[in-house]
Order: sequence, then structure tokens, then C-alpha cells
Amino acid sequence: MDMTRLSAARVGELQDSGASTSQRLVAGSRARIAAGDGTCNAIAFLNPDADGEAGRLDRERGEGSVRGPLHGVPILVKDNIATGDAMMTTAGSLALDGVRAPADAHVVRRLRDAGLVLLGKTNLSEWANFRSSRSVTGWSSRGGQVRNARFRDRSPGGSSSGSGTAVARGFTALAIGTETDGSVVIPAAMNGIVGIKPTVGLVSRTGVIPISASQDTAGPMARTVEDAALLLGAISGSDPDDPATERADDHAGDFTRFLDADALRGARIGVVRSYCGWHEAVDAVFAAALAQMAEAGACIVEDVRLPGRDVIRPHEIVVMCAEFRTGLDHYLAQLAEHGVAAPVRSLADVIAFNEANAARTMPWFGQDLMALSQASGGATGSRYLDARDECLRLAREDGIDRALETLRLDALVAPTAPAPWAIDLANGDHRLGGSSTPAAVAGYPSVTVPMGDLAGLPLGLSMFAGAWQEGRLVGLAHAFEKLGAVRHASTEPVTVSRNWLA
Repeated sequence: MDMTRLSAARVGELQDSGASTSQRLVAGSRARIAAGDGTCNAIAFLNPDADGEAGRLDRERGEGSVRGPLHGVPILVKDNIATGDAMMTTAGSLALDGVRAPADAHVVRRLRDAGLVLLGKTNLSEWANFRSSRSVTGWSSRGGQVRNARFRDRSPGGSSSGSGTAVARGFTALAIGTETDGSVVIPAAMNGIVGIKPTVGLVSRTGVIPISASQDTAGPMARTVEDAALLLGAISGSDPDDPATERADDHAGDFTRFLDADALRGARIGVVRSYCGWHEAVDAVFAAALAQMAEAGACIVEDVRLPGRDVIRPHEIVVMCAEFRTGLDHYLAQLAEHGVAAPVRSLADVIAFNEANAARTMPWFGQDLMALSQASGGATGSRYLDARDECLRLAREDGIDRALETLRLDALVAPTAPAPWAIDLANGDHRLGGSSTPAAVAGYPSVTVPMGDLAGLPLGLSMFAGAWQEGRLVGLAHAFEKLGAVRHASTEPVTVSRNWLA
């Protein structure tokens, strides 16, 4: 039985039937990681307590107590999410190397409560890719360079790079990523899997190393929409320590109830042409996907226009820099309050640490975004408030909300990201385009699902809508998935040797 291709839902059924156990699943995942991670570097740490956790869950199942459909299923989480165990929480930075969080993040507690086994943590773009405007996606000073699941010389996307690669390679069926703008959906698309960025406030951020209180959220990454929906149900819900989640319980629940293979029939789908056109071959694959949806009964509404990323980004970066300073200073101060020994206590300390250790921390690119954040003064003042208002106007009122309402749309669609570009440590990323910004800045949900490939490189299609519309998007994405969107079934990477990637 090829466990690398089984869904999390199927793995649960195998445990029910006695054909497998959680301990066997953990052992199998470890074996696949041992055999395969050397070519992709997706894994930051393995949890030394995973076998014990799996054993306890097997005993619970034997006693007739099953916590839910994901009971006993192994999962990986991104290494900017706190775990109150033997593993570190570093955001990929040497400044936090060796630092262990005092408690689980809220999302990790929910995973454990749902019966998932925390197998380990994944590498990521350092500080969730908020250090330099010329970053190399998937690289961190503590973890090194994550590679694409299929092509070793290609970018894995970021910043949830290791989570995307690990799921695509079959190390686990499920992983958790985090997104501020694209960091779940882009690595999911570029590794040929499914990713869900929830409405900001559906999933708690407590214990997640922050960038932007306005935009940050954790989200599921999986090989199928069904698995991603199962995982979203496990992690969503209110948290008194995160005021943004006040309404989460009203919208949380079992998202698999929205799975409907016929959901596209009669749905009005708006094509966001202002987020297309950056690569003719990507546009051709996207056109084929739209034709599939039309054949399935969807009404395709052409040429929807939203404010472009070039218009939104200058305001977004002001917001992100201000909120990053405030949020990171608070997170690091909390470590100190809990008696956690860490060499940095503020963003200013992180900047100084990087400068003092530049040969190891900044061999390829600098920290201009951190410097801008430190100079911002934090999330106060008219410049920050004006930028946040402008972000909401562009992304919500004059963007997604207007398009959905005036054209009576169920969802908006666009290509998620370019095909994975070659890793270029000297010059940084070579991004051509992408569609993550409107939903990210608005704080609205988006789902990416595989739509095909370009010369063997995975491409994703993004669907996004208004606040709390995860269920509708899950249904539409599931229906599209059932149309036969291209999957990248091989778990063996295409190895491309480059000495400078070693």
C-alpha cells in the first residue's frame, strides 16, 4: 500500500479497520523523510515525542475513544508556530536557534485535541519572508534552502516552503502553513497541492511569530480539497487571546459538509484579468481550466478588474512594516516574561544580531524590510492608519466586495503564481506575477487547487471571495478538482545538480 498517495481521510479509515495504526503511520512518515528529505530539505525538526503521542492515540482508539476523522494522523507544522515541547521555534533565524517556546500555539493545541500527531516542523523562508525585498524564497539562515518537490533547482515558493514540499513529497498528508500575503497559496501552487488561506480571524494567531495583525493567518496544506477541509475544521474557532477570532465560532465547523462535486453548476465565476497576463503559457493553462468549469455548468464572467498589486503594495508595505515591529517586539518580550532564554528581545536586537553575524545570517541578501519596520515606529500614527484605510478601500470596498456585489459572483479566480522559477542565490527571486494580494490584504479567504503544469512545473488556480466564505470556496474547489485537474503523482524529485545549492 503506497501511503505516500493516500489521503488523510483514507488513513483514518485504515486505522478504523485495523489495517494500520498511528504508530505505523508515524514510522512510515519518518522512513519517507529519511529517504527523501536530503533532496528537498523540507524538515526543520522531528518531534522526539511523536511515537509516544501516537501510542497514546492508538490506545484511545483501542478503548473505543476516537477524537475525530484525523485521530492518529501525522502532521507537520511550520517553524514559526510555537510548540511547547522538545522542538525549537525559530522562524528559520539563527537569532532564535535553540529557543523553545513556553507553550503550544493555539492552533497546535487544537491539532492535538483533534487527535493529530505532531510529527515535526518544517523549514521556511526566514522570518516568513519578511526580511529583505531581494530574498531567496525558501532560504533561512538556520534551515538552509528548501527545494521544490519536483525540481531540485526550482523554488518551492514561500514562505511555507517546507510545508508545501513535504506534503507534495508524501512525507505526510497534511501540514500547516501561515500566510500574510501568498505564503500558503504560493508554495501550495508551486508544489502541486491544495492550500487554504482562511478569513483572518477564523484561525487563532496566538503563539505564531507575527508579521501583520491585519493579514496573518495559519492555514491547511494538503493533497486534496477534502483533506484541507478536514484540517480547516480542526484548527478553526475562537480564542480569547486573539481578539480577531471573536466571531470564529460562528463560522467554524465541519467544512467537509460543503464538498459537492456539482458545486460549479450555476455558479457565477469572475475572471480577474488584472491578475493575469504575465505569462502566455500560464494563461493558456488557465484558459483550459476556465473551459472545464464552463463545461461543468459554471457561468464564466470575463474581465473582472480589481486594483492591481502595484497600486495596493505601497500601502500594504507600510502596514506590514508597522505591524511587524509592534508584533515581533511583543512576541519576543513575551518570551522574556516566561523566562525563556533568547539572545534577542526586540526587532532592534534581531537587526543587530544579523549585522554581528552577517557571514552566516546575510550571505545572500540583507534586511531592508526589517530596517524599514524598525524605522516605522510601530502600528501607531496617521501614516500607518491612513495606509491601513487605503488597503481596505482598495482590497475590499473598491476591490473584492464591489466585484462580488455588482456582478453577483460566487467567487473570483486567477492563476495563483508563476511556474516555479530557478533558485538564484545571487539575485533573489524572479517573480512574474500572482494573485494572492487582494484576498490577503482584505483578510478574505482564498483556496488554491492544482490546474495543470508548464513543462512539468506545477501551476495552481486560486478562488477567493468575501469574509467567512470558506465553505463556498471549498465546494467550488472540490468540484474543480473532480474535473480532473492535473496532479503531480510522482514523489521522486527530478534531481538537478548545482554545486552552489549544496
